[in-house]
This record gives sequence, structure tokens and C-alpha cells, in this order.
Amino acid sequence: MKKRDFGWLVSLPFYAVHVAAVVGVALVGFSWQGVALAVALYYVRMFGVTGGYHRYFSHRTYRTSRAFQLLLAILAQSSVQKGALWWAAHHRDHHKYSDTPRDPHSYRDYGFWYSHVGWILSDETEETDYSRIADLARYPELRWLNKFHVVPAVVLAVGLFLVGSWPALVWGFFVSTTLLWHGTFTINSLSHIWGKRVYSTTDDSKNNPVLAVVTMGEGWHNNHHYYPRSVRQGFHWWQIDMTYYVLRALSAVGLVWDLHVPTRKVIEGDVVAIKKKSTSPLPVTEVLAAPELSEAAAE
Repeated sequence: MKKRDFGWLVSLPFYAVHVAAVVGVALVGFSWQGVALAVALYYVRMFGVTGGYHRYFSHRTYRTSRAFQLLLAILAQSSVQKGALWWAAHHRDHHKYSDTPRDPHSYRDYGFWYSHVGWILSDETEETDYSRIADLARYPELRWLNKFHVVPAVVLAVGLFLVGSWPALVWGFFVSTTLLWHGTFTINSLSHIWGKRVYSTTDDSKNNPVLAVVTMGEGWHNNHHYYPRSVRQGFHWWQIDMTYYVLRALSAVGLVWDLHVPTRKVIEGDVVAIKKKSTSPLPVTEVLAAPELSEAAAE
């Protein structure tokens, strides 16, 4: 079983941001400009989570330069979800042990609250397992950022205050960050509970169009667990995947390249197979838990 020991140093700042968001709005007042700022910074930083933490650092589904790799890490860490190396190491374990007792955030084994937020506050998940991310740990700048992971978020908060005083800090940082946290965490919790299973996988991952909008495409979670190497999680044209669209735009100007997408054979290979095999054990699917592949390394 997972340890249920939650350290004060980890938990208090997390809850303090929530309190600051609620109390802050009560003090500075409601404004549509504030809402617009919160939403804008929510989606800009959500791309850092989905395009950076997840599709690049965790799964290496595309390639980029060392400089842009660093920018991705900085943007991702402005979301206050710890270091890029920490995030990738835990996520690779999630795929390797998905929905088993060794999964860092298994809803099946530990329930909704732990899978949604409890795991990130646990003392057990504080450390970074560098053996899981040898392909990334060779970059000293990423190791430094991983150690001082709050620096990008602090710079963002200070910048917002200097530019727009308390309203900008409250709406642009505290409100936006609170929403961003829970938007991100729905993939660990709700995407393993609510939605439709299209592919037979050994986990409980599901596709959910509502969560896909909230998380810029991560809601196509069953697709992702079926073929984790894909940079595109919305396999079909009607499956909205804003992260993939942004990455396509970045590839058009040469900032990223070698975007790995599934072939039609992959996409059509296992559709509704779970319905036909509901009485038999599900097959183990290929995951990219530790993609230390030379062709995926930053140039």
C-alpha cells in the first residue's frame, strides 16, 4: 500500500495557493479581465504540462534542440508541478505499472482522492528516481531546474505582481494555478473512471472529450495508453487535440521535428476489441515507460 504520510512542507504551500485564490478574489474583486488572464495563463501553462512534461520529457514523442528543451522545462515548471525530471520519472512508472499497486496514482488501488492529488503530496513521491530518466539526467541545466523547481513559478508570480499588482497576481497566478492543477490531475483520476474504452489495455484508461478540451487533448487517454509513443493523442480528426496542433505549428517553423504519429494500421488494429474479449484477460500493450532512445535525444 502507498504511504499516507503527507509532509507539511509539501502540503501547506499546496493548500495555501487554494486559500490565496479564494481570499484573493474576495479582496481584489471579480473582473472579466482577471478571468481572461487566468484562462490565458491556464492554457499557456497547460501546454507546458502536456507538450512539455508529458509528450516530450515523459514519452519523447518528438525531437527538439537543447535550448528549446530548456524552454519547455521552464514553461512546464511554471505550472508548479515540480521538476521536469521528477514529473517524467513518475509518469514513466505510471505507464510501466499502470493501475497496479506500484502505480504512483492508481485509482483502482487507492481511490479517487489519492489518484487525483494525494499522491503528489505524499512523502513517498518526493524523490526523483534518476534511473528512470537517464536520457534526461545527462543535462545539467535540467538537473538544476529539477532541484530548484519552484524558480520558474516564483519568477512568473513576481512578474505578474510587478506588471499588474495584486489583481494580476491573484487571477494570473493563484486562480490560474489552482485551476491548472486540478485540470491536470483529472487525467490521473477521472480519465481512469469516466469515459469510453476503445482499445484493450491492461489499465482502466478511458477517452473523454470533455477532459480533452480541459487538458488540450490529454482526455483521449485510452488512445494514449494504447499507443504512448504517439505525439497525437486525438487519433481522429474529430478528436480535438490542441497540444498536437500547437506542436504541428512549432514543427512548421522548425522548433520541433520528428513528430511520431501512429499509422492507420495501429489506429484501426484494436478498435472495440475489448468488447469481443470481455471474458478473457486483456493483453499487455506496448508502453514507452523509459524511452532512452538515441533518436529521441535533444540535438
